[in-house]
Amino acid sequence: MDSTPLEIERKFLLKGMPPLPEHAVAHRMEQGYLPEDRGRLRRTVGPDGVPVCTLTFKTGLGLVRREDRRPIPEAEFERQWPRTEGRRLLKTRYKVAEAGFTWEVDRYDDLDLVLAEVELPTPDTAVTPPAWLEPHIVREVTDEPEYQNYEIALRVAAERSD
Repeated sequence: MDSTPLEIERKFLLKGMPPLPEHAVAHRMEQGYLPEDRGRLRRTVGPDGVPVCTLTFKTGLGLVRREDRRPIPEAEFERQWPRTEGRRLLKTRYKVAEAGFTWEVDRYDDLDLVLAEVELPTPDTAVTPPAWLEPHIVREVTDEPEYQNYEIALRVAAERSD
């Protein structure tokens, strides 16, 4: 049996950046994808200014995926980063704790795109978007591959080359 942790997540397309509650916490993220296995390198800088680097492998599509994530030293991130050329994105992630869930709103630097996501404990967990977010939701995009970060990174590269 596979012991890789599961990620259970719903994702929503937003019509723009919602007004966030005061307790939202911003994190800057740069992430890129390795060519041969789609491993994701990510460097996150939170409010404390300390960079945290990870290497993640995800498998599957949609609501439930397997996610193997491990921390890596920043020197390893820097060494591997050139291999992600053409498969990168920059975004600001705002984390908002609401009603027992953490909602994450991602605003992408190089695209007119804002997504919200929420991780759930089980696939059948009912969740209602909070009042500050709900009016900004266009639709749920959990099962739409074009809203996975790997595909978004390719879109960023394509728009830069136009």
